[in-house]
Amino acid sequence: MKKLFNLLALALLAAVVAASCTTSSRPSDPIRTDIPEREPGQTDVIALRHEPMDSVRIGFIGLGMRGPSAVDRFCFIDRTSVKALCDKHADRVEKSQQILERHGKPRAAAYSGEEGWKELCDRPDIDLVYICTDWKNHVPMAVYAMEHGKDVALEVPAAQSLDECWQLVNTAEKTRRHCMMLENCVYDFFELTTLNMAQKGLFGDILHVEGSYIHNLDQFWNEYEGNWRLDFNAANRGDIYATHGMGPAAQLVDLHRGNKMNTLVSMDTRAVTGPELLRRNGASEAEAASFANGDHTMTMISTERGQTMHIQHDVMNPRPYSRMYQLTGTKGFANKYPVEGYAFADAATLEGVPDHEDLSGHDFVPDSLRIALMRAYRHPIQVELEEIAREVGGHGGMDFIMDYRLIYCLLNGLPLDQDVYDAAEWSAIGELSRISIENGSAPVEVPDFTRGAWKKLDGYHHYMAGE
Repeated sequence: MKKLFNLLALALLAAVVAASCTTSSRPSDPIRTDIPEREPGQTDVIALRHEPMDSVRIGFIGLGMRGPSAVDRFCFIDRTSVKALCDKHADRVEKSQQILERHGKPRAAAYSGEEGWKELCDRPDIDLVYICTDWKNHVPMAVYAMEHGKDVALEVPAAQSLDECWQLVNTAEKTRRHCMMLENCVYDFFELTTLNMAQKGLFGDILHVEGSYIHNLDQFWNEYEGNWRLDFNAANRGDIYATHGMGPAAQLVDLHRGNKMNTLVSMDTRAVTGPELLRRNGASEAEAASFANGDHTMTMISTERGQTMHIQHDVMNPRPYSRMYQLTGTKGFANKYPVEGYAFADAATLEGVPDHEDLSGHDFVPDSLRIALMRAYRHPIQVELEEIAREVGGHGGMDFIMDYRLIYCLLNGLPLDQDVYDAAEWSAIGELSRISIENGSAPVEVPDFTRGAWKKLDGYHHYMAGE
C-alpha cells in the first residue's frame, strides 16, 4: 500500500509539474490597441501619386533650430519658391528673410504669433507646408494643412501618441494629400549604398536589422526653447525618438511594402542621469524623483516575414554617437557604427569589384574592397546628388538629398520615398514601447496603420529608384 501511495504521489507531482510547465511556456496574447475603422468611401494612400507639378510653392512653419537651415537648402533646389515664413517670434522670421535675400530670392510673406501658422496654411498660393516646430505642434499643424489642401512635410518624430498617428493617417487618406516625415537618416550615404546592395541581393535573405538614437545631449538641452525636450523625457516613458534608427532599418525589411511589424517587446533601465539633469535645472527633489523615462531603452520587434528588429534609445549618457545600423543576412552583414564594414559568406564571388583572396564571413572585408563595393553599388540617388549634397550640407548632405527627393517626387508625380504610414509606424514606437514597459515588458501588437494595404506592394525597390 505504501508503495502504491508513493507511486500515486509521484504521478500527481509529475502532472502538476507538467501542467506548470505548459502554463509557463504558453506565450501570452499580445496587448492590442484600437484600430479605428476606415471612414466609408475612404481608401488607403499606398503609392499615392499626384499630377506632375511645374513648380512647388512652400510655406515654412517653425524657424528656430531646424527651420532656417531648411530655408537655406531650398534656395539650391530649382523650381521651388518660398512663399511664406512663420514662427511665433517675428525676429526669427526676419532672420530667415535675410537667408532668402542672401540667395537673391524675394522676401516671403511673414507670419508670427500663436495663430500665424493657420494664416499661412490658408493661403491659396502654397503647395507644400514644411513644419519644423517642437514635437507637440506637429500633428495639429499637419492635419490643418492637409485639410486646407496642402501636402505636408514635418520634422521627426511626426507624432507622439497612437491617437496622433491615426490622425495623420486618417487625414491623409481623407484628403488624399502627401504627408512625409522628414527622416533624414535614410538618405545618409552608407545607408543608401547598403540599401542598394540589399536590394541587389548581396546580403541574401535579411534576417535581422538594428538601429538606434544614441546621442549624449548633455550640451544641448538648453537649446530647446523652454527646455521642452528634457521635459518631454521627464513626462514620457519609452523610446520617444525612435525614427532615426527605425527609418533605415524599416526600409531594409520593406515595412508596409509586402511586410509589416507584428509585435514588439521593450524594456528600459532605471532613470539616473535624467533626474540629475532636472536637479541641475532647478527642479525639486519630488520632480526629479518622478522622472518617467529610463536612461536607456531597448525594443525588439518581429515582422510578418519572420525577421527581427532591435531599436535603442539613449540621450542621457556619455556614449559616442551611434545609430547602430546593422544588417544580418544569409549571405552577408553590414555595420556602420562604430566602424563601417561589410562581411560576406563568399566575398570573392562579388561582381564589379577587384578579386581578393582568403576572404570569409568571419571578419570585415578589407577596406580596399569595402571602398570598391561602395563605389560599385552607390545608390542612383547618391550618384546624382552626392557632390552637390556635400557642398550644400545639412548633416553631411543627407538633409539636402531628403529635400531634393521630396521636390523631385512632387514635380514628377511620383510616390514619395516616405509616406504617411512610415510617419505613423516609426513614430508609434514611442507609445507602443511605453505600453510594453509599463506592463512588465509584455508583447504588444503593432497596429497595421495600412489596414491590410501593406500587401499591395512586393518590396521597397519601387521607391527611391527615380521611377
